[in-house]
Amino acid sequence: MTRLLLVDDDAMVRTGLRMVLSADPAVHVVAEATNGRQAVAMVRDMAPDVVLMDLQMPVLDGIAATRELRASGYPNPVLVLTTFQIDTYVVEALRAGANGYLLKDTAPEEIIRAVHVAAAGDSVFSAAITKRLVATIGHPDSAATADARARLARLTDREREVAEGVAAGSSNAVIAADLHMSEATVKSHVSRILAKTAAENRVQIALLVYQVGPYPGP
Repeated sequence: MTRLLLVDDDAMVRTGLRMVLSADPAVHVVAEATNGRQAVAMVRDMAPDVVLMDLQMPVLDGIAATRELRASGYPNPVLVLTTFQIDTYVVEALRAGANGYLLKDTAPEEIIRAVHVAAAGDSVFSAAITKRLVATIGHPDSAATADARARLARLTDREREVAEGVAAGSSNAVIAADLHMSEATVKSHVSRILAKTAAENRVQIALLVYQVGPYPGP
């Protein structure tokens, strides 16, 4: 059973999402919060398996709430909800430690699938949309680009190739096939990439890669 905290200031959105999620007996909405401050308190008290977090809310928004959760050591997935495909708030939420994002008009079965994917430890993001998001707010001479370039420079050529696969949204199995290595080896590479770049999850690896641009190869 996946225990989920639902966070949104719109009562109708919360009702709709609860109805969608209740269709899956393996998902249980343990509580609802109307702002980020409530969400942080509820996570501390209930330790849900997954948090489904709106971005724009009163009192404390989803970005700040996600940042507080990560700073407090909360290890479980946070998925953020957004209305638009191109939303600069999404990139900031991902940088704050969110494991992925969903559009509010996502099909019900895809919302449920995303919750299960996140609960299993994988990131939920569209490679194409994330790349467009970074391109929208990024700048080749920005401090974020310089930071991303410095962090990726710590990787070996092979690790950078694996990072490119992660950024493309590929699973470990697909990366293994593409790079002619075992899935266990890819998993080890991903662990080292996370450690070397100080990224919290796969989607943050993707953000670094998109910020810098295509890897020219060894």
